[in-house]
Amino acid sequence: MMMSALVAGGLQALTDNIRTADEDNPRGYFELEKVKELDRDNSWLEDARGKVVKIISALLKRLPGQHQYKIIFMRRNMDEILASQKQMLIRRREPTDKVSDERMAEMFTKHLRDVEAWLEKQSNMDVLYVSYNEMLDNPALSIEMINRFLGGALDKEKMTSAVDRKLHRQRR
Repeated sequence: MMMSALVAGGLQALTDNIRTADEDNPRGYFELEKVKELDRDNSWLEDARGKVVKIISALLKRLPGQHQYKIIFMRRNMDEILASQKQMLIRRREPTDKVSDERMAEMFTKHLRDVEAWLEKQSNMDVLYVSYNEMLDNPALSIEMINRFLGGALDKEKMTSAVDRKLHRQRR
């Protein structure tokens, strides 16, 4: 949702389109496979200047320190995260019972606390935390904060129209 809104607002996403839209994410994934190799090859970061790149929280610590970053960190209700992950595993015909939801929630909550504590200490990273659920409930407010955070030149109307409540399927 965030990447769709940012692109609709006028920013260019750095993506390779390898992972295409599917039932779990009908607007696509806006991903760049090279992001997964950040610790081995980050030469692509020069191409990322002025663009938006989707990076999962587990990879943020691999970003090299010589660059300045503006990070929009999406937060989502834990039960919804777990439901979404479970649904993707079901569609891929992968086991869903390797780790209990309770244990997965504990691990992910700890991970998020660790990453957020680390981000607070990074002088080269400006972070805006945005609630996925609040953005769905009141997109104009979230988009106003995002627009200010990114310099104020985005098309807020187009960004708001990119927020589609129908895509909020995995709820508990």
